[in-house]
Amino acid sequence: MRRWGTALAVGVTAALALAGCGTAGVDGDLADDWSAFPAAKAFVPEAGVCHPTIQDVGYLSGYNPVDCTASHRSETLHVGTLTGPDADRGAPPRVGSAGMRTAHAECDRQVSKAVGADWRSGRLQLAVVFPSALAWTGGARWFRCDLAEVASLDDRSVTARSASLRDALATGSPLALGCYNPKLAKDDIEEMLPVACTAKHHAEFVGVYQFPDITYAEFKRTSLRAHKACQGLIAKYVKVPNNNDMQYRAGTIIYHPFEEEWSNGDRGVQCFLWVSDRTLTKSLKGAGSKALPVR
Repeated sequence: MRRWGTALAVGVTAALALAGCGTAGVDGDLADDWSAFPAAKAFVPEAGVCHPTIQDVGYLSGYNPVDCTASHRSETLHVGTLTGPDADRGAPPRVGSAGMRTAHAECDRQVSKAVGADWRSGRLQLAVVFPSALAWTGGARWFRCDLAEVASLDDRSVTARSASLRDALATGSPLALGCYNPKLAKDDIEEMLPVACTAKHHAEFVGVYQFPDITYAEFKRTSLRAHKACQGLIAKYVKVPNNNDMQYRAGTIIYHPFEEEWSNGDRGVQCFLWVSDRTLTKSLKGAGSKALPVR
């Protein structure tokens, strides 16, 4: 599924494990010689394992983890537990619920820590996986933070891997967002074509802006706020003054979460600098005013 990008030009089931029964004695009293049953232990998934398929719900029947050196499509980088009011509900958290936002926030922090940078700064996709309704009824309150590699900014098809995603966004990572040649239809981005930053290009990823906690409808009404915020990230990235001249130095391209992702607590807006009036042949990171002059 293609993500939505816009541009702004310059100047504008619980598993129960029961042990076998003990042996009855010979004193004629059967009741006092059976060993006690151990407490039932609910299934909890592991972190640091990979999965051959994508799971939307954590059904035990579908839990078949593989070593991350084998072909797989997602990796559980963290397993958390819901507590308090979020755990008192009669069913697993739904889209947009407080429980979902709580779990997403924890996954956001832990996954970004695991990969070495904000996961949105790479070709990555985060999913929060809860236990099934039956497992929830049995007391399961865990959630999985699953991460997957995707094809591109515009194509969210999951790509098969044979290596872990831990430290996947270290310096020089092929998964990290870099330089692009955008294809536009008016103000909408049809596609961002990735190229090496040493090749001819017109756009470069500069960072992720965490938008305030507002509704998706309000965000859409005030999307210029996101472009303005991205100008600040461009200034910091290129090392130029963040003042009114920024609008004359570079345009902005933003990619933002879908509505469901937004309602689940994802407020991360991906920011790109964009110059349409000239061709770049190197990264502008730290390049200063000479590389990005007022036009």
